[in-house]
Amino acid sequence: MSSPPPFCVVVLAAGQGTRMRSDTHKVLHPIAGKPMLLHLLDTVQGMGAAKVVVVLGKGREQVEEAIALRDGVTTAIQSEQKGTGHAVRVAEKSLSGFDGPVIVTFGDTPFVTAETMNAMLERLLASDDPGVVVLASSPDDGKAYGRVILEDGGDRIAKMVEYKDATEEQRAVRLCNSGMLAARAPDLFGWLGKISNANAAGEYYLPDVVNVAHDEGRHPVAIEGEPFETAGVNSRAELAALELDWQRRRRWEALEQGATLIDPESVWFSADTQLGRDCTIEPHVVFGPGVKIADGAVIRAFSHIEGATIATGCEVGPFARLRPGAVMERGSKVGNFVEMKKTVLGEGAKANHLTYLGDSEVGAKANIGAGTITCNYDGFFKYPTKIGAGAFIGSNSALVAPVTIGAGAIVGAGSVVTKDVEADELAVARGEQRGMKGWASRFRERQKKKKGTA
Repeated sequence: MSSPPPFCVVVLAAGQGTRMRSDTHKVLHPIAGKPMLLHLLDTVQGMGAAKVVVVLGKGREQVEEAIALRDGVTTAIQSEQKGTGHAVRVAEKSLSGFDGPVIVTFGDTPFVTAETMNAMLERLLASDDPGVVVLASSPDDGKAYGRVILEDGGDRIAKMVEYKDATEEQRAVRLCNSGMLAARAPDLFGWLGKISNANAAGEYYLPDVVNVAHDEGRHPVAIEGEPFETAGVNSRAELAALELDWQRRRRWEALEQGATLIDPESVWFSADTQLGRDCTIEPHVVFGPGVKIADGAVIRAFSHIEGATIATGCEVGPFARLRPGAVMERGSKVGNFVEMKKTVLGEGAKANHLTYLGDSEVGAKANIGAGTITCNYDGFFKYPTKIGAGAFIGSNSALVAPVTIGAGAIVGAGSVVTKDVEADELAVARGEQRGMKGWASRFRERQKKKKGTA
């Protein structure tokens, strides 16, 4: 389906997430630096969902704050936890007057793809008019998931059975229920009104709509997605496992797109990391959010990069840290144990060793010596440092902002610069060196006598 019909999405996110043992709402725990719920919302909103209803319960204030600025996303409150079927019914008022398809998803199952959801919609609107489309998958370990039993030779569901109620033969079936489904809004909410809570937990289960639809002659069907798409998170261990799965997929995607990863398993990406062709990433590099790397750049081992833009031909690290607002222009270089924050390093400029550049502008081909520090903070406010093109900053210099070093200027090693330096000027700001002949040997003799070792 090239473009889906008008549809809405209900995202269930009212679970308390007690197994996470966290003050953070479960659906806000990040994978690849982005909360799980936002992964899912980006997907469904990118598909063009007419409306997204997020069903919340305990801890809803955190989620409401996280999604407050998203157009087309609203919330519904499940004040009492009466099961997944009840949670979807809570969203009914928010979808009043809508009679098109509704996809029900889960905020802790973040990676169902647009392609799979489009396939669910296409199957729902097929000429044989199924009542419900269930998303299933065949994981290597079905664990205690409910099983989907299909009729022979097709995608029609003969029966869905919870694991605890399944026979050994049924448990041997690999097709598992993800919990996600699609149905037309009038059908969905009509059937939800007919399901029973006559079970041990006294809850209304969403999968029961499949049985109701079947009993009314509206055959339910299943489509199969990848296990990765249907993997949910209920514990820290499951969060870590899904993070690892996502990272492995992203690493191979980077390789297929033309990047070189020397040791793929040691590189960690964020959801929005952008890599150019022919860039090289050495082992143990971590990308935080907001990183853009152009073609041909080299990121050496053990570097941590976040919120930075790195141009063609740049070199970073090893052991470098680029923080938000760091911009490296074409051919510039940052070496070992260099940190940059809110700084532009001009074309061909270099900061090779042991340097901190914060709130700075460094001109083209400037050379920043080892141990240089821009002193940008006085405990209350931040101040800028400007270093002109071709300037040379000697090792172990402190540039006390606000200060400007002119183009082509030289700052002598060990200087503390508190005033502007003009273009092509030499600035030396350090105490005068004195020599006292014989002082060292006389000092040692005195100390030996005090210690009684003379």
